[in-house]
Amino acid sequence: MLTARALGESLRARKSIPHLSDVEFTVFSQTGEDGIIEWLIQNLPIRSESFIEFGVQDYTESNTRYLMRNRNWRGFVLDANVTHIETIRNDDIYWRHDLVAMSAFITKENVNELLSRNGGGGGGGGEVGLLSIDIDGNDYWVFDAIDVVRPDIVICEYNAVLGDLHALTIPYDCAFQRSIAHPSWLYFGASIRALEQAAARKGYVLVGSNGAGHNAFFVRAELASHLSIADRSARPSLFRESRAEDGSLSHVGGVERAALIADMPVLDLETGRTAPLAGHGQLYSRDWQTRMGGRRG
Repeated sequence: MLTARALGESLRARKSIPHLSDVEFTVFSQTGEDGIIEWLIQNLPIRSESFIEFGVQDYTESNTRYLMRNRNWRGFVLDANVTHIETIRNDDIYWRHDLVAMSAFITKENVNELLSRNGGGGGGGGEVGLLSIDIDGNDYWVFDAIDVVRPDIVICEYNAVLGDLHALTIPYDCAFQRSIAHPSWLYFGASIRALEQAAARKGYVLVGSNGAGHNAFFVRAELASHLSIADRSARPSLFRESRAEDGSLSHVGGVERAALIADMPVLDLETGRTAPLAGHGQLYSRDWQTRMGGRRG
């Protein structure tokens, strides 16, 4: 924590940055999000010191734990696993901070009721400082459905395997589970372009991603002028987290990952057409293909 706070203080002098990945550091986040969040908060007129995070598991690794520990923000976290939520409630952080933890399987049908029941993360009047969505499935559909809160910052996981050229998402299934949907575990979520479109309809703009290429950062459009970021594009991921039929890691990487789920149906939000992933043509821009390596998807 002391080292992270020193890093956070050093970020104050960095008013202009090349890309969000240049301010990354990790305390409790997975891949640098703690630093990105700290830099954004330093440079944005945040309305409410409150957060909401979906898909936290036992909360030992999350996008908001450092925010809570370092800045004492209040928050609301959800996870489908009851045991994970009990672990959080038995952690000292649960009495040291204003944190609410609830077990719920989040769908587009219940997300607003869950948020309303818990005061929208404690912000009041729908005001929330930060919302983080990582549910490995219906991320697009849940993000698109939320209308009872309007956070200043939204972090949403995207699936880089689906590319950056089309607005693609898995068709909605309220019971979707990534580990069941396909043995590779690569069939889930939405492309970055799909999330950008949902964000734009809600009045948000993309300001970049983490360097690992799986978390996109959006801010309210009227706040974007406060940020000086040369490159606001999202990066492709290089994860090799694909699974074999027996559940072991198969380590397929780059553009080759798309071949594993080529026959799985995805919806193009711009055309309204649902077809196998392979039927949507070229998936990756030249920049993404170069960064990932291999043949173009």
